[in-house]
Amino acid sequence: MSVSAPQTSARVTGNWSLFGHDTLLIGVMAILAGCGLIYEYLLSHYAGRVLGSVESAIYAMIGTMIVAMGIGAFLARWFKDPFTAFAWLESLIALLGMSSILVIASVIALTYTLPHTLSSLYSLPPDSVLDGMPFAQLQEFARFLPYVFGLILGILIGMEIPLIARIRQQVYGRFLENNAGTIYGADYIGAGVGAAIWVTIMLALPIMQAAAWTALFNIIAGLIFLWRYHSHVRLAKLLFACHFVLLGIFFVILSNGSLWMKDLSNVLYKDKVIYSESTKYQHVVITERLSRTQPMPINDLFLNGRLQFSSVDEQIYHTMLVYPAMLASNRREKVLIIGGGDGLALRDVLEWPVEHATLIDLDGQLLSLFGLQGQPYPARPNITNKLTQLNNDALNDPRASVIVADAFLEVEKMLDQGRQFDTIIIDLPDPNHPDLNKLYSDYFYNHVRQLLAPDGALAIQSTSPYHAKKAFISIAKTVKHAGFTHVEQYQQNIPSFGQWGWTIATRTGQPASARIKSVESLPVPSNWINKEYLLATFAFPSRFFDGTKDIEVNQLGTGRLYDYYRQAWQTEDELYKN
Repeated sequence: MSVSAPQTSARVTGNWSLFGHDTLLIGVMAILAGCGLIYEYLLSHYAGRVLGSVESAIYAMIGTMIVAMGIGAFLARWFKDPFTAFAWLESLIALLGMSSILVIASVIALTYTLPHTLSSLYSLPPDSVLDGMPFAQLQEFARFLPYVFGLILGILIGMEIPLIARIRQQVYGRFLENNAGTIYGADYIGAGVGAAIWVTIMLALPIMQAAAWTALFNIIAGLIFLWRYHSHVRLAKLLFACHFVLLGIFFVILSNGSLWMKDLSNVLYKDKVIYSESTKYQHVVITERLSRTQPMPINDLFLNGRLQFSSVDEQIYHTMLVYPAMLASNRREKVLIIGGGDGLALRDVLEWPVEHATLIDLDGQLLSLFGLQGQPYPARPNITNKLTQLNNDALNDPRASVIVADAFLEVEKMLDQGRQFDTIIIDLPDPNHPDLNKLYSDYFYNHVRQLLAPDGALAIQSTSPYHAKKAFISIAKTVKHAGFTHVEQYQQNIPSFGQWGWTIATRTGQPASARIKSVESLPVPSNWINKEYLLATFAFPSRFFDGTKDIEVNQLGTGRLYDYYRQAWQTEDELYKN
């Protein structure tokens, strides 16, 4: 493709000084660099949400766009008229930047609804859904679309620096020795500002609003460039019209984009979505369905697309998490819960004669959704009422105190304060992200050990021993490496999850299972477990722990547990596909 240059003088100064031209061009370049980086983060963020493997998706997207920008830099030489090419380029980048995620979501939603649509069209029986290989491949292609758009956007963004460098040289009418350095300096600084805006502002916005606002700056920068250099741009009037159309698209997406995204995302869930929102740290979805066997609607909580609990069987999970540790502790006056922002573990802890329970969770918006009062987040009365009925409004119990903080740092503060707890319960999501991996490390467990009373017990949610066996065993080895004297693991079937596992540890005296065995009667009645049933959960198949010596401890900074977990679930996904 070649765009021939209009007949202009070698030097484009007009009534402006060279300083004025430089200020405009460098300023435009800085703005566009910031926008480009935010587009990169937006696509990476959305790819992680769609593909599930957050770290892999983010790194793959960033790598894809960097390579694409290199390709774009080479392709920029095809354009003979840098003014016209640059003006059209900014229009395309703004359009793709604010609409690509919406297009991707639409295609993904279409691939998920297509089998049901065709089944309905051909009047197939309700239990006959077209889900063969072509539909699976179509869904796989749709999930790959973020990289396709990342490649296209990266190529376009990569053209910006070579084009604006040529424009600046034509403005001066001579070869500029430090031209590349000046342009790259503006690019790096603009990208740094864009990164700061992303972290401080954009992460807290719905993804379509973040895309729209970023595109607005892209459009404004394009309009400024077009206003100043319209006499050197072919079809300038058409370009002005295109920019005003883009402004119209901006207002439409800003007003309706989040609603459209919510509707499109809801297609990915089997049940009716009654809440869908992105907090600063995760995407939260709550679904609802009716069942003939249940008197109340069934609610499921998903974080970043992964099921965290279902109200139909969460009591099994939380009983198995809380009851063994409370029963194995000599005293239960002071209890620490790390994670568990839904308040369900806290609910079960407060059924015991507890004097004080402390809960640490990072996501204040999630805590507010589950009923915690006094948080600076919008009220969700309809949803929150349902959730507080489920957790018995435990987050506002007078015996409980909730700390909104990073547990990794908060545990260190508690150590400095000399605090100690009779029972500690760790109810964190699976180690499916590097940020969570540190909370499963030997360093963190060593600090937790120092917070635990000598006659107390620690229980940890430890993923599935069936689906992620190495990750499950690695957690126990890491806890042992952190200095706990007795470390055991136990398992139970949760209908919504399948086979699930936990780790329990004590500092001194007997192991937890021996303490439970010595108890004559359960101090707190349970509708789900009794002593014999609880002891049976410590049993595993005869060869389950073979090869344990080859499984590594998750030391801080190694990411070993994250690797075990990611490899296990990737293998599982491939088995299901085949």
